[in-house]
Amino acid sequence: MDPLTPVDPCDFTVFGGTGDLALRKLLPALYLRDRDGQLPEGFRVIGVSRAEVDDDGYRALVADALREHVAAADLDAPVVERLLARLHHVTLDIEDVAAWHQLHDRLKDGAASDDVTRVFYLAVAPGLFGTICEHLDEAGLVTERSRVVLEKPMGSDLATAQQVNAAVGRVFDESSIFRIDHYLGKESVQNLLVTRFANTFLEPLWNSRWVDHVQITVSESIGVGERGSYYDRSGALRDMVQNHLLQLLCLVAMEPPTYVDRETVRDEKLKVLQALRPMTPELVDRDTVAGQYAAGLCEGRPAASYADEVGHTSGTETFVALKTEVQNWRWAGVPFYLRTGKRMPERVSEIVVVFKEPPHAMFPHSEGPTEANRLHIRVQPDEGMRLHMTAKEPGPGGIRLRPVSLDLSYAAAFGTRSPDAYERLLMDVVRGNTTLFMRRDEVEAAWTWVAPILERWSQPSHRPRKYPAGTHGPVAAVTLLERDGRSWQETE
Repeated sequence: MDPLTPVDPCDFTVFGGTGDLALRKLLPALYLRDRDGQLPEGFRVIGVSRAEVDDDGYRALVADALREHVAAADLDAPVVERLLARLHHVTLDIEDVAAWHQLHDRLKDGAASDDVTRVFYLAVAPGLFGTICEHLDEAGLVTERSRVVLEKPMGSDLATAQQVNAAVGRVFDESSIFRIDHYLGKESVQNLLVTRFANTFLEPLWNSRWVDHVQITVSESIGVGERGSYYDRSGALRDMVQNHLLQLLCLVAMEPPTYVDRETVRDEKLKVLQALRPMTPELVDRDTVAGQYAAGLCEGRPAASYADEVGHTSGTETFVALKTEVQNWRWAGVPFYLRTGKRMPERVSEIVVVFKEPPHAMFPHSEGPTEANRLHIRVQPDEGMRLHMTAKEPGPGGIRLRPVSLDLSYAAAFGTRSPDAYERLLMDVVRGNTTLFMRRDEVEAAWTWVAPILERWSQPSHRPRKYPAGTHGPVAAVTLLERDGRSWQETE
């Protein structure tokens, strides 16, 4: 289906409809899809929360959110009014079984209500996923055209993830469950599949014979802010590595599917997760680094320590660096280095594939540095790719070598605004396209691999290493690569 084709009529219900995620991401994304003509006349948005607001009050709240979170140049008054007219609000305490009739009545009052697609977006704590699904079923609101969207975290470990999956799975078929990872909706991530599988020049080099190592970095310049209470129970390993970074690793390392479709891509990603080298206690000690930011200077401004932000001394990690390997025929012996952290110098997400040096020095009397070829895939911001090569500097006389790069900026190449990840993913949910969403076995395989790290790090002797805010993490993260004769590829 053409991604610009309007979707079928839909009742899009957001539990947590007055929360930060809904107002900052979901409703702005729906507005932008409405602006581009993708929402049909019968598309309704029902916000569900405990807030005592009526439809008009909810529309006023969303109008303020659009002005705050959508660029002024993208705001179109008639489209804003059109979206606001689609909005409704149901005040509901999820635990109050008797109150669910209000949502039932609102969903049933639409024309041909049983024939529209129903999306239930659970922008709430994972502990409520099972309860909400059970009440939806009891209220008779789950139809063959119903879908449920689950926001991370998908549990806090393997056991809780299995509990969440089982509770939701008792009501919804796996094909109707959309576990969202917004990183997979980014244009550069999707383009990684196209780059790999719609072009022939890279595939012969995409293996252990020619690739020296792979680096995946997701860094943030912000601290925990208002998420301190959640983050202190989670930490960077659960919050970022178990989902975002492992998903990026899967897309880099997966085998070519027969064709790109809903299950074929997810089948290949699962194989990568199952092939990751198991993390023994010895490997956790040797190949992982946990850090926590201390006070420092970030983006030119003083930044408080993590302990000061959460209000107490904590053993929660805000930084993770680790080394792993995909133990299969294609990648055996190629290290994958993963790194993520808060209060780092800048916000950037990038995949760097570093190729091996040429097997023979052909220019023994040349001048200038030589560097390994590198493919930088920028996920955010300024999505694009850069291929680093060695070229001859123009001029007579001897050969002078100089590193150069071939740049692809998506914004410059295509001359259009790059849609936010949620814009793409929300429309995929409505269309029923599960390709970019995590399947249950993927989630559980990721938790299985992460479990030994969580267990080892939970020991009293383990404490995250401190690093000043505004730096690239603890010194131990640098040492992790230096002992292999490598270094982190920092943003240029």
